Amino acid sequence: MLKTSLHDEHLALGAKMAEFAGFDMPIQYSSVKNEVLAVRNNVGVFDVSHMGEFFVTGSDAVKFVDYIMTNDFAGAEIGKAVYSPLCRDNGTVIDDLIAYKLVANKVLICVNASNIQKDWAWISSKTEGFDINLENHSENYSLIAVQGPKTEEALSKLGLASVSKASYYSAYEDTLNGDALILARTGYTGEDGFEIFGSHDAIKRIWKSLLANGVEPCGLASRDVLRLEVCYPLYGHELSDEITPLDAALKWTTKLNKESFIAKAALTTYEPKFQLVKLSLDKGIPREGYEVLDDTNTVIGKVTSGTMSVVLEKGICLALIEKNKVPADKKFKIQIRKNILEANYHTKPFISGGHK
Repeated sequence: MLKTSLHDEHLALGAKMAEFAGFDMPIQYSSVKNEVLAVRNNVGVFDVSHMGEFFVTGSDAVKFVDYIMTNDFAGAEIGKAVYSPLCRDNGTVIDDLIAYKLVANKVLICVNASNIQKDWAWISSKTEGFDINLENHSENYSLIAVQGPKTEEALSKLGLASVSKASYYSAYEDTLNGDALILARTGYTGEDGFEIFGSHDAIKRIWKSLLANGVEPCGLASRDVLRLEVCYPLYGHELSDEITPLDAALKWTTKLNKESFIAKAALTTYEPKFQLVKLSLDKGIPREGYEVLDDTNTVIGKVTSGTMSVVLEKGICLALIEKNKVPADKKFKIQIRKNILEANYHTKPFISGGHK
């Protein structure tokens, strides 16, 4: 199993470890509840070094990245990050990613750990006709996500004065004690925070400094609760190789008015087959794969992600419902083993989070 540069640190902290995307990753340190509340109310740090990093440089760097993604990257200012699905020609989703426009001719693309090889094969097959240099540095970079309302304060204490001037979804290069870093005011928790890319040694030094200053180490279990409370999609759950962004409530990331991008023709004429809905239960915890039913107890879809919300103290989930079976009265039920439970329908995320 693969290990991140912080693996020994996790073991020394007594983290509960498990396989994730081929890596031996920390699932939790103290408890999921403690770690979720640390991020919602204070500050926590996640090791996400298993993610992949591709660099695109050259005069056509921005043009190329805009072509491979469905969202508008060309229109983003220099120093901004953009979230987007990565699609095949037929519109189905290969992965979702964030692209960081560091300077006019240098872009960092961060992809999911489980899809590094698949994404690399697809993206590197589409470079013909573009004046770019594409490099995979996934093994050379470590990445931590520092998240929570007191993130800016925690990073400022380390000497990263630039964080106070960084706007939401900005991305830039900086140094700390001589170490080259890339910082982005992004994250996957709904709270304010930064993601920091750097060499393995540099990130290890920052990790230790953050913990020495009282920042809570957080595992992937709390990250999943945090992202689900604010309804962020996860590849392999809400997104998959079988559906398009338009099936997964990501129309806002699909800019059909762009001049050209992979999958434009397919998505322009595509009629969504599914609708992603947000549901909660007064009792019980909905889990991935549970069936969703309408008022007549007819199966109409499945839960894609479910958990117990730490903040709301109730079961919450996202579910894909067949588009033509979405009940007009928005009455849903979820089957948990032999029990069929009434579910509450939500039009907005379960909590709003506190990102800038």
